[in-house]
Amino acid sequence: MNWRNIRLIFMREVRDLLRDRRTLFMVFMMPLLLYPALGIGMAQMMLSYREKVRTVVVLGEEHLPPPPLLADGQFAGRWFPTAKESSQLEVVTPQTLKAAEGDLPENPTEGVRTAQQDEVERLKLLVDNAKNLGNVHQKLMQLNGEYDQLLEQKIKSRKKDDEGKESPETSSPSPADSDLEKRMADLQQEIELTHDELSDLFAISNMQVLILVPDGFAESIEKTTTQIAERNITEEGNGVSVPSLTVLHNNADQKSQIAYSRVRTVLALWEADILKQRLTAASLPESITSPVNPKSVDLASAQELSANVWGTIIPALLIIMAMTGAFYPAIDLAAGEKERGTMETLLICPASRTEIVWGKFFTVLSFSIATAILNLVSLGFTTKYMVALGGGGSGGLAQLGVIAPPSLEAICWVVILLIPIAALFSALSFALATFARSSKEGQYYLTPMLAVTTGLTVFCASPAVEITPFYSIMPVIGVGLLLKGLLSSPDVSMMLIYVIPVLITSTGYSLLALWWAIDQFCREDVLFREAERFNLGLWIKQLLREKQATPTFPEAGLCFLLIMFLQFATMNLTRSLLGPIDESAAPTVMLKLLLIQQIALIAAPALIMGAMLAGSLRQTFKIYMPPLPHLLIGISLPFVLHPLVIELAQSLQWFFPPLPEQVEQALLLMQDNNISPWLLLLTFAAAPAICEEIAFRGFILSGLAHHGRLGIAIVFSSLAFGLMHMIPQQVFNASLLGLVLGLLCLRSNSLLPGILFHFVNNGIEVLRGVYQKELQSSISPGNLFVTYTETEYHYHWPTLIICGIVSAALIYWLYQNPARLSPAQQQPAADKFRLK
Repeated sequence: MNWRNIRLIFMREVRDLLRDRRTLFMVFMMPLLLYPALGIGMAQMMLSYREKVRTVVVLGEEHLPPPPLLADGQFAGRWFPTAKESSQLEVVTPQTLKAAEGDLPENPTEGVRTAQQDEVERLKLLVDNAKNLGNVHQKLMQLNGEYDQLLEQKIKSRKKDDEGKESPETSSPSPADSDLEKRMADLQQEIELTHDELSDLFAISNMQVLILVPDGFAESIEKTTTQIAERNITEEGNGVSVPSLTVLHNNADQKSQIAYSRVRTVLALWEADILKQRLTAASLPESITSPVNPKSVDLASAQELSANVWGTIIPALLIIMAMTGAFYPAIDLAAGEKERGTMETLLICPASRTEIVWGKFFTVLSFSIATAILNLVSLGFTTKYMVALGGGGSGGLAQLGVIAPPSLEAICWVVILLIPIAALFSALSFALATFARSSKEGQYYLTPMLAVTTGLTVFCASPAVEITPFYSIMPVIGVGLLLKGLLSSPDVSMMLIYVIPVLITSTGYSLLALWWAIDQFCREDVLFREAERFNLGLWIKQLLREKQATPTFPEAGLCFLLIMFLQFATMNLTRSLLGPIDESAAPTVMLKLLLIQQIALIAAPALIMGAMLAGSLRQTFKIYMPPLPHLLIGISLPFVLHPLVIELAQSLQWFFPPLPEQVEQALLLMQDNNISPWLLLLTFAAAPAICEEIAFRGFILSGLAHHGRLGIAIVFSSLAFGLMHMIPQQVFNASLLGLVLGLLCLRSNSLLPGILFHFVNNGIEVLRGVYQKELQSSISPGNLFVTYTETEYHYHWPTLIICGIVSAALIYWLYQNPARLSPAQQQPAADKFRLK
């Protein structure tokens, strides 16, 4: 590559983008102007919204016990920290209405309404609505009481019947029981209707909270206090049943939520004061209600609190803004170049296409980094202003006053980790935009990637998710979790061990995406695709009428997505089917469900799509007799690969998260002596070998290899095969074995060696679990090749060396000796095994 040409391309693209108003707005104007305006505006709206007065209606004010809950028509000021908070709740009672009516002039002017009259009408409407709500609520309580009585009667009746019959399970309900069930069902329906009526009335009542004070509430409280003081409370007989204070509110209404939270605080303080009076009257210490009285000591410093806040905000904003910053520049440099008609002119310049891609990539990368940094700076200034704005109050903005700016070390980590994540998004965005014919189409292609990025960002922001060795190699997730740990963790040294893995893997993903972008840019069928109008009906007819011998790349991808969708869709169904089954029969039922899952969810979609979309089922599913050497390799290779795979999996146990409980239960079935070994072999070995090979080495691999790029087809099919297993440990193992299975399938031009390989590989593990005790007793502890324990087994280095040499020799021979194809078996470009 000529770096001078790359620099020229880079400077050209930067100048073009700086002349584009859309790019300038997204990179500069939005973070510097729009975000501060939105942040300050939302802060102002939040403050003004929370300070609005909320209406609370109290019925039965005269029955409230001392100390006084209300004073001068409002909640008493003693229940609030400040007088301002007391004025945020308007209390309406029947006495308030009478006082307002008494203030009206005796001889009002006819035809002229005053503000006092309007206020009286409003208060009257609130009181009337409150009384209606009280009546409906009383009816609802009566219905609930009747239902509880019927339920208690039903329990007693059933208990009595069970005592008088030897087999109550087989007895039929009596006519009295049936009548009781009908009455309970009717009553339940009436309760639901009454509750809906109460909810509807409250929604249109123009109040946020309604407090219903029952009759005799003060007398009951006072009597109980007296009995406690006289030590005259017994379990039954002298005890006083104190009616409850009822508070109606609507938790689905935000205004009602705010009002209820304030009322709940007031009632809690009021109740605590009543309890204090009781203890004083009984000559008991106040500490009797809190014998433990734990004291909370927050050891977090202001710097640690600030780091925790920035550790949540900065990674999310960094990832989203790096993606957004690469979004529009990539579309403009690829699809926009086609729209302007300057792509041909650019291609005839002395720079190679690889150099052109590198120049455009550095341009997109620069704008992505600039967008992320400017957004972070804008966030800092906006947060500082919001803190100053809310510093005088007691709300959420005031609590931000403890936030200090990120440290210089934190800023350095942000810049370091920004580069690989921005490089990944830049390369992916440019590759997708290159495939688009127009800027509008490019937005359609990149929007799903933005949605996926947002989901990963939300996952990283979750407090329960921390970085692990497994997460450190995941794209986007590794950078987000590492940055969150570096910014918020008190012990940064524990996070430093993940820096190298995250940087290496993120750089590798970026280079892989850049290689894909270069590959896209070097293909004429991508750069100069003609515009076409998509018609779903014509497309389906074309698929059914003009079938190609093997499926295409998109059809293979669609088959994989269909299999994954079916797996997710039936996951809950499988759990529900196992729920009501007896524990003794559950293992057999689970095996049968796994068997059905293999056939219906993996093999069936591939076979149906092959019958519909492929012109030759024999070529698609490679229904040919392979040469004898390839058959022997398919049978023998699993035996020499098994020790290597087992030791690799055991050495990487620390790397992966623990297995889910359901997977562990399925693995334990292999050691269940009550299950037939033939059923285990059928479920865990034969069915996966046939069904998964039909889907992944049959339809999917044939579709991926449709254009002759066999190396990429093997890699992609192995990744799809691994992802289908969903469990990280199984994804890793299945992907590695998928490479061998793909090579075996293409070099033998048959599914049969792969099916035998798959069956033998799974069968070894099944038989090891079935005959584990016999193996432990037959192998001495000092064996040179393998050692068995109660929980696992280990292969020693002589076994691993021998198996490594033999397996490498077999795979090399397989790579160098493809099966000779007859003219009917040959496909275009299938005789070249190339990785490009």
